[in-house]
Amino acid sequence: MAGRFRFSFGPWNIHDGADPFGPGVRRVLSFEKKLSLYKKMGYEGVQFHDDDAVPGLNELSPGQIEKRVNALAKKLRSQGLQAEFVAPRLWEDPRTVDGGYTSNLKANRMYALKRSLLAVDIALGLGTRNIVLWLAREGTYLREAKEATAATWFLVEAIDQMLSHSPKIRILIEPKPNEPMDQAYIPTIGHALALAHLTSDPARVGCLVESAHAILAGLDPSDEMAFAMAQGKLWSVHLNDQNGMKYDQDRAFGSVNLRRAFNTVWVLDGNGYGRSGEFVGMDVKAIRTQKIQVDTRHLENSRSLFLALLDVVRGVDESEVERLRKQRDYEGMDRMILEALMGRKLKGSRRP
Repeated sequence: MAGRFRFSFGPWNIHDGADPFGPGVRRVLSFEKKLSLYKKMGYEGVQFHDDDAVPGLNELSPGQIEKRVNALAKKLRSQGLQAEFVAPRLWEDPRTVDGGYTSNLKANRMYALKRSLLAVDIALGLGTRNIVLWLAREGTYLREAKEATAATWFLVEAIDQMLSHSPKIRILIEPKPNEPMDQAYIPTIGHALALAHLTSDPARVGCLVESAHAILAGLDPSDEMAFAMAQGKLWSVHLNDQNGMKYDQDRAFGSVNLRRAFNTVWVLDGNGYGRSGEFVGMDVKAIRTQKIQVDTRHLENSRSLFLALLDVVRGVDESEVERLRKQRDYEGMDRMILEALMGRKLKGSRRP
C-alpha cells in the first residue's frame, strides 16, 4: 500500500547560521515572512515549539495566551497551513538545566509539567492533537548524579499527567542518544516505545523518528522507522542527513548518503506512511556559509529529493526484488538498487 506524502518544517529551519562558536551570518526573517514561504515551497504543515506559537509564554496570562493562539490559528487557516504538532520547549529555561521531567528538584519538575500542560492547550487551540516530546535534557553528564530508575518513572508520571489533561491529545516521543546531554535516558525508538507501554494509555503514546538522531546512535533511520511502523507507532518523521557520528548537523535530506535516503523513502512508501494524515517533516538547516539570497533552498532541495527518490522507489520491479530474495542473490539486488539510483545499467549481466 503506497504512502501519501505531505510535508512540514518548523520556523527554526530557516536559520541565521548561528552556532555555539559564532553569531548569525544571515538575515533574521520574521515569523510572518517564514509563514508566507511554506506554500511556495510545497509545504502544508507547520511544526511548533510552544513559544514559537506564543512568544514570551512564561510572562503571559491564560487569557493573553488564548488570544494569541486564536490569532495564530486564524493566520494559519488564511494561508492554507496546518499545525502539525506543538512541543514544549524545556531545555532553555534555567529551571531545566538539570532536566525538566527528571530534575532532582521537585519544583523544577513541576515547572516542566506546567509548561507541558500549557503546550497541550496551545496545540488544541491550533487544531492539532500531536504533542512532541524531545527529551533534550532528560539525562545526565554524570551517571551518579541521578537515579535512572526514578528518572524513568518521572517521565512516565509527566506523560500520564499530559494524557489526563486532555483525552484528545497523543504524545510523540522523539529520542536522541546525546546532545545536549551526554547520556540520554531515552536514546532510541526502542526506548521510546518501551516507555510508552509504561504509561496509563499506551495507545496514545507513539514516536517521531529523526534521521540524524538514529545515525548518532549508530542505527539506520529506515530500520527505526520500520520498527515503529510494525507497531503502528510512527506518527511523524524528521528527515535530514548526517556526516558521521558527530554533532547534530541537520544536513539536507539525502545530501550525505543517498542510499540511506532511498531506503528511508522505500520503507515509508512501502508501509503506507501518511495514509492516516502523518506529515513528512524536514528538520534541515542551511549550511552556515550559505548566501542570504538562497537561504531556504535546503528545504526545497530536501522535499524535491524525497519526491525524486519516491519515483525511483516506485520504479523498482517488485517481482524482481522478490525473485532475488528467494534466490539469495543479494549482490544482484545490490546492483539493481545502484542501477536504479544511477538511472543507468551497469555493463554485464545482473542475473546469476
